[in-house]
Amino acid sequence: MTSHQHSPSVDALRSSWEHALRAAGKRVTKQRLAVLGAVHTHPHGTADELHRSAAQELPELALPTTHGIVNDLTEAGLLRRIDVPHSPSLYETDLGDNHHHAQCVSCGRLEDVACAVGHAPCLTPSDSHGMRILVADVLYRGLCEQCAAGETEPSLTHREKEESPHG
Repeated sequence: MTSHQHSPSVDALRSSWEHALRAAGKRVTKQRLAVLGAVHTHPHGTADELHRSAAQELPELALPTTHGIVNDLTEAGLLRRIDVPHSPSLYETDLGDNHHHAQCVSCGRLEDVACAVGHAPCLTPSDSHGMRILVADVLYRGLCEQCAAGETEPSLTHREKEESPHG
């Protein structure tokens, strides 16, 4: 295999993305495939981070186009938007497994966490207010090992520091 060819795993991923796009009624475009590739290699990335990654493969990809694609793919159910405090929206491929997330309150690192208890939707509310619950989104917040080793109390996240007028 020459260096410019894709490995079978990349080809298989692209094929599955093409199928998923068509199943969602979306055209298969090089821009959408580049963004899906960026999400695959950079899970939990912001739209801006995904744009930087996708633009390595497709330099002509515009930032507003990337924002439109992540919104479009989220609405189509191909991406999952994760909203965490003090951060722009983060994106990952929608695995349909209803997993949760843990976020370090110091450095902002976000990790996947398996379902909390039992089968999806994982958690049973004490009062569903008559709703048939489909999904439970849980965000655990704490300190990662690296930050806990260097700090005695939680501090602002990296993104909070950047947004702070005093940071």
